[in-house]
Amino acid sequence: MKRACAYVTLFLSALAGIPPAHAVTLTLQIRDTRGAAVEDAVVYLMSNQSHRMPVKNTTLRIDQVDKTFVPLVSVAQTGTRVSFPNKDNIRHHVYSFSSAKKFEIKLYADTPSQPVLFDKPGVVVMGCNIHDNMVAHLLLVDTPFFAQSDRQGNARIDGLPPGDYSLIAWYYMRPDKDAGEIPLSLKTDTSRTITITTRDLR
Repeated sequence: MKRACAYVTLFLSALAGIPPAHAVTLTLQIRDTRGAAVEDAVVYLMSNQSHRMPVKNTTLRIDQVDKTFVPLVSVAQTGTRVSFPNKDNIRHHVYSFSSAKKFEIKLYADTPSQPVLFDKPGVVVMGCNIHDNMVAHLLLVDTPFFAQSDRQGNARIDGLPPGDYSLIAWYYMRPDKDAGEIPLSLKTDTSRTITITTRDLR
């Protein structure tokens, strides 16, 4: 059985930006050691105040389409509610045994009447009790400042109050461990490149 393990090296290049009195933007490029883009890596910023910031009154969706969770990877602030619409013409049975959230939505079609509240930080791995190949990963973080890389390996966090943060990277192929943490002082718009090296452990 193969497991993936990622090691993260962070390289910083600061860019001139807007005045410190205004919100700033953190732009990230996430690459592997060959320079290829890494999709679905999560980056988030923690500060002394970030865990006290209110959760946006929105509901995250994780769909089931063609016996697949869509998206595969999600990130949300702790306290977010998640809906699990079933878009297949068969029933699913969504569950998780993760310590951050144990829950079960027994055999159902369409959309459950109530979304699930995820009120603890951590990693939640979800599956379907009927279709064993279905899996999804949800990272709950105690901050509203997070982003997820796209197919081009790019991620962007806007609206940041200038100040001191810890930049943390996480990759779903090694969900038991954050990929790295770097102190970061944001006064202007800033760019970082995150290099993730992945190797198989046998």
